Amino acid sequence: MKAILLVAAMFLLPLCGTAQKILSPFERSGGQSSATYEECISFYKKLEATTGKLRVDSTGLTDAGTPLYTVIFPASKSWDTSGITLLINNGIHPGEPDGIDASMMLLRDLVEGRYSIPGNLRLVFIPVYNVGGALNRNNSTRVNQNGPLEYGFRGNAQNLDLNRDFIKNDSRNARIFRQIFHRYDPELFIDNHVSDGADYQHTLTLLSSQYDKLGGSLGRYSRNILDPQLYRNMKAAGWPMVPYVNVEDNIPDSGWVGFYDPPRYSSGYAALFQCIAWVPETHMLKPYLARVAATETFMKQVIVLAASEASTIKKLRRQDRAALLQSTRLPLTWYPSGRSMWPFLGYTAAYKKSEVTGLQRMYYDHTRPTKIMVPITDHYQPKQWVSVPQAYIIPQGWHRVISRLLENRKLDYELLDRDTSIAVVGYHIDSFQTLSKPYEGHYKHYKIAATPNKQFMRFRKGDYLFPTQQLARRFLVESLEPTGEDSYFAWNFFDAILQRKEGYSDYRWEDVAAEELKHNPTLANALAKKRQQDPVFAKDAAAQLFFVYEHSRWMEPEFRRYPVFRLE
Repeated sequence: MKAILLVAAMFLLPLCGTAQKILSPFERSGGQSSATYEECISFYKKLEATTGKLRVDSTGLTDAGTPLYTVIFPASKSWDTSGITLLINNGIHPGEPDGIDASMMLLRDLVEGRYSIPGNLRLVFIPVYNVGGALNRNNSTRVNQNGPLEYGFRGNAQNLDLNRDFIKNDSRNARIFRQIFHRYDPELFIDNHVSDGADYQHTLTLLSSQYDKLGGSLGRYSRNILDPQLYRNMKAAGWPMVPYVNVEDNIPDSGWVGFYDPPRYSSGYAALFQCIAWVPETHMLKPYLARVAATETFMKQVIVLAASEASTIKKLRRQDRAALLQSTRLPLTWYPSGRSMWPFLGYTAAYKKSEVTGLQRMYYDHTRPTKIMVPITDHYQPKQWVSVPQAYIIPQGWHRVISRLLENRKLDYELLDRDTSIAVVGYHIDSFQTLSKPYEGHYKHYKIAATPNKQFMRFRKGDYLFPTQQLARRFLVESLEPTGEDSYFAWNFFDAILQRKEGYSDYRWEDVAAEELKHNPTLANALAKKRQQDPVFAKDAAAQLFFVYEHSRWMEPEFRRYPVFRLE
């Protein structure tokens, strides 16, 4: 309680004096309310007009039909490229608005001179990313959450969770984000969130770029130097952290598996471009006043650390990007492989009679706090590697995929200037499983198996060639290799190849198949062997006819032929 009173005093003190020129809705409410989308943008435009020290830009229209804004500090469009950029994203889940309000105060204090940052650091804020969700305000959809009085909704104007959209790009928001991300090419990225799940003492937990998946010099540096210093600084500031508590229904005392961030998530997407990412998760049950204070403190600590470590971060990033361009293979899927011990401030789990069901229920007893060491599985190893081709070739008809690739504005590509035949390696999709329920607008595939095969393919003038000798190398591999868990095949963009377009009538195929077997003794032997080994098959005329068709020259080649080809 003492800590919460101190936080309240910190925010309410300026109300009693004359130091503050422009107050946010959060401050005017005593830390109870969150700014609306309109209030937030109006606040920044007022700061821009009155100080000239920050710049408010509009990049494009979101799914809600309203602009997606960025706020840049300092305002100057000229930039010393020896410095680094920190991109901060707010309101991807507008029911978690802590970062929206914290960023307003942080930037206001910067432009009004309450503190300063070194000249080697540029800040780029997205004030409200999920505009459609922010406009859909209510006070009931976050049942687990303690404040603010009103907040936005998780789904955007298409009812998409935008923190699952960074690779598939189904929303205008995600397409605009790519423009922003590649325009500023940030070395560091923060995506502010609020947690769900278990109860514990920590006000803020932290999801960092998975160190092994980020990889290289930056991954080792983040694990061994950058993050440990960030944890020490936050503890010294009064906000001890622990890695994101990735536990929903279980008691966290026995530890948990660290969050793994494939590129559908913001941190996983950033890692594809050698950008260190943090996803701070304030705890849902803490008072809103404390959550916003912890979020603002975290951002300030990152700013301080980023400025002091700027030259090291830039050097390591250059090393990793150079090594990436020399890599002959890249990891595609991962598995947890090792753990670390962390100090965890929790509460004792206890049981009592439920007032709803009359049965026993679990609860966290706040009168019995705990301080224990917990194992967190925070090491991952590559499960599957893939060799990097010289380029990928995609026929121009697959424009939904091509447009998503080109939304990475710095992506290099060529158009074939004439019809031509090229020796390539393609894939046949052997097997896969599909979710039985939709996930973010898709029936996603998983456990995908594919067989590579050499082929001589005819391509047309205007087909796309994407060389891999570029900084988007990891992005191309993870998007276009079909067995990747967030590949465009996994996200259903190639499902048309999974349906046969031609067929046969049994009575007609009987005669053609008989001729096929006469001239193809290998197939005839395979049919005989199959009948011998499978009695059910031996009694099924339709199955035998299909077996011959499937293994004959009459089988349509496009069926399950993955239409992305590797130029080796």
